[in-house]
Amino acid sequence: MAQFIEVPTSQLAQQTLRALLEEFASRDGTDYGAKELTLDEKVGRLREQLDASRIMLMYDSDSEQWDLVEHDSAQALLSE
Repeated sequence: MAQFIEVPTSQLAQQTLRALLEEFASRDGTDYGAKELTLDEKVGRLREQLDASRIMLMYDSDSEQWDLVEHDSAQALLSE
């Protein structure tokens, strides 16, 4: 059974958070719509969503992997 933990982005060094957002934005299959965006634009949009609590940074301690998850889905994972 997966054990999810919310990672408070305010406790991460800015360089670390930027690197995580860049990695996520450059993943295969990540879709940002019809218009191609620069990496900086993608990272900026992700940062806005984090700041507005629309997405959360989650860590699965069983698989030792992290992901950005929509707020409602993250809350469901945390309550399991």
